[in-house]
Amino acid sequence: MRKPLLLKPTALLAVLFALVISTVHAQPSPKREFRGVWIASVANIDWPSQPGLSPVTQMQEFRYILDEHQKTGINAVVVQVRPTTDALYRSKKELWSHWLTGKQGQEPNPPYDPLAFQIEESHKRDMEFHAWFNPYRATHDTISAKIAKDHITRTKPEWFVQYGGKYYFKPGLPEVREYIIGIIMDVVRNYDIDAVHFDDYFYPYPTKDPYPDDEDFAKYGSGFASKADWRRYNVDEVIRVLSDSIKKEKPYVKFGISPFGIWRNLSQDPRGSDTQGGINNYDDLYSDIRGWLEKGWIDYNVPQIYFHIGYPIADYAKMLDWWAKNSFGKHTYIGLGTYKVNSDTKFKEWSDPRESGRQIQLSRATPNAHGQVYFSSKSVMANPLGVQDSLRQHYYANPALLPTMPWLDSIPPLAPTDLKVQNTTAGVSLRWTAPQAASDGNTARYYVIYRVTKGQRINLENPAHILAVHHGEASYTDTSAKADERYIYAVTAVDRLHNESGLSNMVGGKRKK
Repeated sequence: MRKPLLLKPTALLAVLFALVISTVHAQPSPKREFRGVWIASVANIDWPSQPGLSPVTQMQEFRYILDEHQKTGINAVVVQVRPTTDALYRSKKELWSHWLTGKQGQEPNPPYDPLAFQIEESHKRDMEFHAWFNPYRATHDTISAKIAKDHITRTKPEWFVQYGGKYYFKPGLPEVREYIIGIIMDVVRNYDIDAVHFDDYFYPYPTKDPYPDDEDFAKYGSGFASKADWRRYNVDEVIRVLSDSIKKEKPYVKFGISPFGIWRNLSQDPRGSDTQGGINNYDDLYSDIRGWLEKGWIDYNVPQIYFHIGYPIADYAKMLDWWAKNSFGKHTYIGLGTYKVNSDTKFKEWSDPRESGRQIQLSRATPNAHGQVYFSSKSVMANPLGVQDSLRQHYYANPALLPTMPWLDSIPPLAPTDLKVQNTTAGVSLRWTAPQAASDGNTARYYVIYRVTKGQRINLENPAHILAVHHGEASYTDTSAKADERYIYAVTAVDRLHNESGLSNMVGGKRKK
């Protein structure tokens, strides 16, 4: 009997990747799409790779992460800046994170501000920076030796409960809500972030033990029909007040939530999804995501649909459809569980190299779905079953502008003028005059360079016509131009909330031989 053909791992990966590309349906990439990735600091999941690294090494690691995601086509990073009532930034109220320096409360040496650095580096690469906070989780465990003597769980012990092996803020205390909002607003005021981001941790995921808040409910819950209603009110208040505070301080800063995948099951609520989840946001985490969207308190929602297509309990396709239909005019970005690809041995679907592509395709084909966010950075960069290759060579091969939020700003900037071209041996050099401020006072934050071969017409809606998204001066050199081709160029201006101007004047150019 002939032996079966065995492929080396690298060869097998190449075959699988080719299979993905060859079986992809013809589906054009959108001109606008949120393409994000979570960069987790808790437990050093993504950055920094370990606690106590020198600032130089931390900066090198973060730049490398951004560079790799820029090659992939990512246009937004969601970076965890406050994982456990600690700070990966310079704070007057909370201690430096031990995930950063190796010891809680210890400042980086030599001193630097990681958050200011991360924002600057992200914006250089035309990526939005979403500052990711965990509002209620106070510690990752209860080991006393790891908790500094001046940590807030020691200075304000009456604000905390111990549950599931961690310390948590008591959401029912008005002074706790005020403190949490104040911490986040300090970052909004002091840093040039593009968004405030919460994930799925509100009231903690339930254990076999009841959550210990009888005393707080007796003091503050008299006007509520049930303890569950009171708990939801506690979380609602943080979201409502924070939403108002962000918009009063900086109207352009977005507010987004990334909840657990199921709001409520259909069996529990006629408005719920066709799922059979044992845990849901509304009844177990006391976070009414759908209600926040309906009330307009948040600008975007990233449901964590970390399940495969066809999963009987929580089918990715059904959950995607439900969340998109319950967006109430706000943005829906789909949270994709890249960490499961080729590692979740319970379900064969995660060993299929086509599963991730199918999920992206389905998201793009769903009305009111505006993009994807991947958990997490490390998983994407590991390229399981060629996921990163597939994004670079197919799904994200063309650049994409971020979706606009007309409820925040709908006025586009004025168009660049006086575009000029200089043909050189190094490439086609473009220069233009930056536009004056638009009627709302906003100016150009970045530019989009369009290029087509001579004889074609530039189509603003065709992402294949985008040569580059350019941050910086009003000039750009097209080094990819070929000496035997003639091109037509034009430029647009884009403001902070991604409203795009009309085209500049068009010019022809050709690289000198």
